[in-house]
Amino acid sequence: MLSVEIMQGLLIPFLGTTLGAACVYILKKELKAGVQKGLMGFAAGVMVAASIWSLLIPAMDGSADMGRWAFVPAVTGFWTGTLFLLLLDHVIPHLHLDTEEAEGPKCSLPKTAMLVLAVTLHNIPEGMAVGVVFAGWLAGNADITLSGALALSIGIAIQNFPEGAIISLPLRAEGMSKHKSFISGMLSGIVEPIGAVLTILAATYVLPVLPYLLAFAAGAMIYVVVEELIPEMSAGEHSDIGVLTFALGFTLMMTLDVALG
Repeated sequence: MLSVEIMQGLLIPFLGTTLGAACVYILKKELKAGVQKGLMGFAAGVMVAASIWSLLIPAMDGSADMGRWAFVPAVTGFWTGTLFLLLLDHVIPHLHLDTEEAEGPKCSLPKTAMLVLAVTLHNIPEGMAVGVVFAGWLAGNADITLSGALALSIGIAIQNFPEGAIISLPLRAEGMSKHKSFISGMLSGIVEPIGAVLTILAATYVLPVLPYLLAFAAGAMIYVVVEELIPEMSAGEHSDIGVLTFALGFTLMMTLDVALG
């Protein structure tokens, strides 16, 4: 049975997506290209910092009894997570913002559905990351505290807010009603609490591989950053906004993790 603290922690990122999707009720137009770049950079910074401080470092600390081989679970898990997202990227049809050519297998899904699938695919590793950190805390891992796990949830929720807006506003621009755009944007984040709960349940039965799971989530998140967020924050006319917001997101997540962890 999951405690109230854990349920709250798992739902915080979903709340961020929901609030962002609600922007469709107060904003009349899509976000400007420069704003989107800035938000993508911010999200990338948060995810990279979370991968390092909340996932990879605890993974190696949790394998300290392996001595000089303590890096093995982190490297193995990281590569497994990267290849897992690569596989999903090839088997799930999806469409990134500001592109007309869909990725993945050919299908007849409408553009709006593939936009939602792109963000949903993006959210899978984030849900796993939150779940595995809470699993580590439940297991009594000395390197993972409840406040540290909550810091990760808060950091991901902060970067989920603009993601919710980035998905709901284009759907509205494509002709979808405000209510349907909001619901689609909100539901794109539902995979996070679901993935988190499934990860916690899995980790409960396979605690010896917790360091591998932490690194797995890190590899999956870094894949999203490199394959999706960085290209999108750098596309089009040259701008430094993506780099600056990346630094902002990175330092904010680092601060949250160190200060609260």
